[in-house]
Formats: sequence, C-alpha cells, structure tokens
Amino acid sequence: MYIHLYKWGLLLGLLLGQVAALFAQTDENFARAERAYGFFIAEQGDSIHAMLTAELQQKLSPQVFAGMMGQMERQVGKLQSRAEWKKDRAQGITIYYCDLTFERYRLRFLTSFDVDGGMNTIRLAPISEPSTAAPVVYDKQKMTEREITVGVPHFPLPGTLTLPLGQPPHPVVILVHGSGANDRDETLGPNKPFRDLAWELAKRGIATIRYEKRAKVYGAALPEGRELDYDTEAVDDVLTAIELAKQLPEIAPDSIYVAGHSLGAVVAPRIAERAPAGDLAGIILIAGTPRPLEELVVEQSVYLASLTDSSAATREQLATLKREAENTKLLGTPRFNDTIPLLLGQPRSYWLFINRYKPLEVARKLTLPILILQGERDYQVTMQDYGLWRFVLIRNKNVSFKSYPKLNHLLQEGTGKSTPFEYNHASPVPGYVTDDLTTFIRTLRLID
Repeated sequence: MYIHLYKWGLLLGLLLGQVAALFAQTDENFARAERAYGFFIAEQGDSIHAMLTAELQQKLSPQVFAGMMGQMERQVGKLQSRAEWKKDRAQGITIYYCDLTFERYRLRFLTSFDVDGGMNTIRLAPISEPSTAAPVVYDKQKMTEREITVGVPHFPLPGTLTLPLGQPPHPVVILVHGSGANDRDETLGPNKPFRDLAWELAKRGIATIRYEKRAKVYGAALPEGRELDYDTEAVDDVLTAIELAKQLPEIAPDSIYVAGHSLGAVVAPRIAERAPAGDLAGIILIAGTPRPLEELVVEQSVYLASLTDSSAATREQLATLKREAENTKLLGTPRFNDTIPLLLGQPRSYWLFINRYKPLEVARKLTLPILILQGERDYQVTMQDYGLWRFVLIRNKNVSFKSYPKLNHLLQEGTGKSTPFEYNHASPVPGYVTDDLTTFIRTLRLID
C-alpha cells in the first residue's frame, strides 16, 4: 500500500532523522516522546517546533508541522489504538517509538533527542512485516556437532564441525566471516546467521565448518614478520580449514566449498586463487562487494547520515571521511598526502593490499563454480554491487546469481528501507536461502 508520507515521513525523516553522535540517553526522553506525540495528535505544530534542536528550529518553520494528524487520517483512516512506548539503539543512535493502528494501516511514531533533550527526530514510518522464516533449531535426530581447531601455527582457532547423520562422506561448506572480531556464529545482537546456515545445511545432508575469527581470539596480534591485510585477517585461516576438511573421514574431499559473507565474500575469489588446484569444488559469495572498501565506508556513512539530521557537525564528519577515503585510494602514489590519516585508522599494509586486490578480476579468471547471492534491502552492500558482479561475470558459464527482495545484509527478512535497528531483533536466515545453497552444491548451478 502506498501512502503519501512525503510531508511527514520523507521531509521529517531526512531533515530530522536520528542523530548519529554518541551520547547517553535517559528515560526522561520517554516523557519527551510522549509530549511530542501529544502535540502531534492535537495538531499543535508550534509546540512540536519548540521541542526541536536550535539548529532545526532555524531550518524549519512551525507551518511544516501543521495539520499532520488530519492529513494522515484522511489517507489511512481514523486512529484506532496506540501500543506502548519502546526504545531501540544501534550504532550510537537511540530512538523512542510507539506503534499506531489506523483503520487501514499501521505506522510507527519515531522520536529521538540530542544530549540536551532537543528533538532531532519526529516521523512516521511503516512497520515492517514480520519475518516468515521459521525458527532454526538444532535437531539431534539429523545432525551432530563436535569441536575442531583451525588456524595457522601459533594461532589456533576453536571451531565447530556440524555433520549430518546420514551416510558419509558429505559435502562441506566452510563459512567465512565479515569484517570485525566475529565469533563462529557471526553473532550480531540476537542473530546467529552462521549457526542458522550450519544447522539448516546439516538437515539437507551438507556439513559445515565454522570457527572463531582470528581477531576475536587474538585481537591485533599477527604472525611474526607479517602485516595486517586480507590474507592475515581471513584468507590464511580459511586455507587451513580447507586442509583440515580434506583430512576428515566424514567429508568428501572433492566437495569442499567456501561460503563467504560480506568481507568473506570479497576474499572468496582470493581463497580460490590461493587454494591448491582441485581443493575447492566451488565458492559462494553472500553480500560481497567488488568495489574498494573505502567506497563502501563512505557510502554507508552517507546512508546512515540520511537517517540523521544535516547538522554542521555531521556534514563536517562526512567531509573529513571523504577526504580520508580519497587520499587512502592514492596510497602508494606520488599524490598521497601523508598528513591525512588513513581511513578507519587501519595500517598502510591493509590499504595497500586493498588497493591492489581486484576481486572482480580474480573472479573472472576462475573456472570453478561460483554462486553470488544478494539481499535487495541491504544498505551495507547494495544492488549496485550485485549489478557490477553480474555485468562483468554474466557471460561466465561457471557463475550463478540470485537476489532476494526481502533480505538485508544479515539475511533477515523485512520491508522498506533497511536500518541498523533491524539487527537488534531476532530474525533467522530463511530456509529458501539454504535451499538455494543446497541446489548449488548438488548441481553446481542455480537458476535466478
């Protein structure tokens, strides 16, 4: 259903939004949110305007807020009920919200406040439909798990081997994490997508290996004589997992696959390139970008800022980030300015590696089967990235593609714009994703 929320949702959502600065929120903001809601119901635009931050009061006139409740009820019917107030927090942003049921639609009333209590968010947003994905549960009648260890010398990583209870040997999928100090389940909030995939694949007769990422266990420590790059962050450890899989009696040595998520998908072509010939049966790229990381850092920051106010501080932070990103691209060239900090505070070795590594070019030269999966609601790695993979690799007969309209970066179902707040709510990986992985592993192709 399409309703005209431009005056409300778009204008206020983009001009006010959720502030991105880190600050301590108190429960006094619940009272502020209730007061703002009361002004909205009573159509007291002047009072709403008076609650705004000083900067937003200068940008917006009280007339912007006039007659909003009446306009909304003309579109979606009379207000029927209001749910209790709740709050949610992600990436330093806290929102206070309540759900409203109108005659023909349900909407969420959102507010947020700065450290001084000034309101920087007031908007209505559609309420996402609940996920249709069934809960993922461990079924001891269909699978078993045991502890394993992978990793390079002096950096052992605890992991889990999940095996189907059917007759071995089984195909196996090695799960490769995204950026950051991830655990073996790639836990984010209440969500454990790698555990979901492991258990669902086991029900379909496919084993998995998942393990704690090196940064999770050892922090910034590196093997002697090595520097931080994609190899020391991820690739080297995956190669040891491949070697382990070849030695396990329950695993079919000619059916070893690597499935990378986010950064894991970015490095999957390099893993295939470095693995001994014949060791891998195929690779799976889930929400991976073919573009340089610095481009995504800026793009994600701009997107999150579109959910926040356009304050001078926010604009200056984005400008600084863009300068650092542009300069980081020039690392190793005469145009590089060593007075500008490298992006994200990562060392030169990391960015030099990224500048040299071209995942699209590596993938184009591979002959083993490749599956590329993408959530269409993903704001971290977008359909633009998926389009680039397709544009370059569509003629490669070994490559299959699939995108999912409802999924975000974490493979959670939802509707509308994806935001970081979705990650705070439990939503399992839908079974149709695991079905597609199974089809690819069994047939080496997938029809989009």
